[in-house]
Amino acid sequence: MWLIMKVFHLQILVFLLFGGGIHCQASTGRHTFVVRETSYTRLCSTKNILTVNGKFPGPTIYAIKGETIIVDVYNRGKENLTIHWHGVTMPRYPWTDGPSTLWWHAHSDWTRATVHGAIIIYPKNGTKYPFHKPNAEVPIILGTFKLTVDHGKTYLLRIINVALHEALFFSIAKHKMTVVGTDGSYTKPLTQDYITIFPGQTFDVLLEANQRPDHYYMAAITYSIAPKYRNFYDNTTTTAIVQYKGYYTPSSLPSLPHFPAYNDTNASVQVMANLQA
Repeated sequence: MWLIMKVFHLQILVFLLFGGGIHCQASTGRHTFVVRETSYTRLCSTKNILTVNGKFPGPTIYAIKGETIIVDVYNRGKENLTIHWHGVTMPRYPWTDGPSTLWWHAHSDWTRATVHGAIIIYPKNGTKYPFHKPNAEVPIILGTFKLTVDHGKTYLLRIINVALHEALFFSIAKHKMTVVGTDGSYTKPLTQDYITIFPGQTFDVLLEANQRPDHYYMAAITYSIAPKYRNFYDNTTTTAIVQYKGYYTPSSLPSLPHFPAYNDTNASVQVMANLQA
């Protein structure tokens, strides 16, 4: 995948996204990103945050491998910023991450906390995933996520860690996940109770909705070797509900998934150590 960026004037950026090389036959898609302040409410508190197209998280870019994507970016906010197309190879542009992680984000001060979104690249027409085709695909940007499922179906979860500094343990109560890709590359299937996902990293995992219809927590906690008593460790747990469709009486209190200890370094590297291309 290639990405080319050109600056036309101070307010408009255009980039081209390719799946393997520069050529003229690929189809072209176009998007407009408008960066601006937006009023946003969470936990009964309202404040202005910087967004793209008034959305938090920002828009997801969908593309087919080999397709050209053009994005016009207009900055209507109160401060200067850059947008980084994270992990995409950019000819004649040295500021590029190595892995092909599939997301974009701002790159100025703390603006990345709210200005970000996913990039999802589908296989070329006529080709398939190297695993069983899921019934549905769900982008999960850790920090804001929710999932409703049908019993018996399989879901491809495209998980992105947009946290600024924190590595996270992620798990879904009473469900296993099968890792089938990370950072834009397929892997051999690896079934896990949890994954550890580092800042800027992505995972593709298959979730089988095979439990009794109910509400289940999916959750993420911080991995850290900082001592708790010095207040360096963020001991909060971010949660959301995996909700089965249908008519039933849900449990009064969904259980949390089981996690390793917050400072378990061996557990933090276990998934990556066992992955195979």
